[in-house]
Amino acid sequence: MHYRNFGVAAIACAAVLATPCAAQPAQMYPTKPVRWVIPFAPGGNADTLSRTVAQKMTDTLGQQVVVDNRSGANGVIGMEIVARAAPDGHTVLLGYIANVAIMPSLVSKLPYDILKDYAHITQLASSPNIFVAHPSVNARNFKELIALAKAKPKSFSFASAGVASVGHLTGELINNLAGIDLQHVPYKGSGQSVIDLLAGQIQLMVSGMSSVMPHIKAGRMRSLAVTGGQRSSAMPEVPTLAESGFPGLEATAWYGLHAPANTPKAIVTRLHGDIAKALKLPDVKQRLEGLGFDLVGSAPEAYDAYIKSEIVKWAKVVKASGAKAE
Repeated sequence: MHYRNFGVAAIACAAVLATPCAAQPAQMYPTKPVRWVIPFAPGGNADTLSRTVAQKMTDTLGQQVVVDNRSGANGVIGMEIVARAAPDGHTVLLGYIANVAIMPSLVSKLPYDILKDYAHITQLASSPNIFVAHPSVNARNFKELIALAKAKPKSFSFASAGVASVGHLTGELINNLAGIDLQHVPYKGSGQSVIDLLAGQIQLMVSGMSSVMPHIKAGRMRSLAVTGGQRSSAMPEVPTLAESGFPGLEATAWYGLHAPANTPKAIVTRLHGDIAKALKLPDVKQRLEGLGFDLVGSAPEAYDAYIKSEIVKWAKVVKASGAKAE
């Protein structure tokens, strides 16, 4: 009788408390270390951004946030790992513009659907590219470069970190909207392209800021414009493309945090709130803004809308450029 009564009571309790019990996982979150997947090899700005924020998240979540580099297939492997992970907030993904907004237009069949397989938590940061020139180019600013390029079609080339890279597509966007024809020279990564620009082997380059800032400050390269919607805090003296007379020209590399689809909204909200606070910490701002990052921390709904707009924008650029994934 004792056990029978206990069983009935337990069933009754479960029925009455069904809603609180269902919410309990979100209330108790996290219950174990959180895995932060980066779909790229170690090193570089993606690592610095992730590890800086993950360290602060460890403090606020009360569980270790472990950064896990899972590179391969142009980031597809890491993206797929998170898409297939349990939607409990214990696996998150560092998303990058290339994998989130550009890859869907370059590859017809991806093993993930960015709009269906993920919960979009927040845009962490943006990092405008910078358009730089060798000092031999007779242009002191972006307007003068456009005038030169129109006067001498196909006389100028620009380097990027590779075919269909953010730098490449930014250059093609500039070609389309400015009505010029800069010739693309793809490299495998930014290292050799920086060397060749310094040597005068190429004239122009669309680059991440951290790769070229020391050379600009030393006078070995000339900065023409940043590609973001606002001036960079790392180099506030450099005007934007919009300020240079081309208001429709904006191309910003960006990073965001994602979780598997169906992750409870309470967990997504918790992660966004903690990250937004971390990005406002003075030591975090000093470290990341010094590398050329503009910190964001947008709400999940705003980030979701931004992703959709970026997919549409870059699909047009990819089509116009004829770029194909390598």
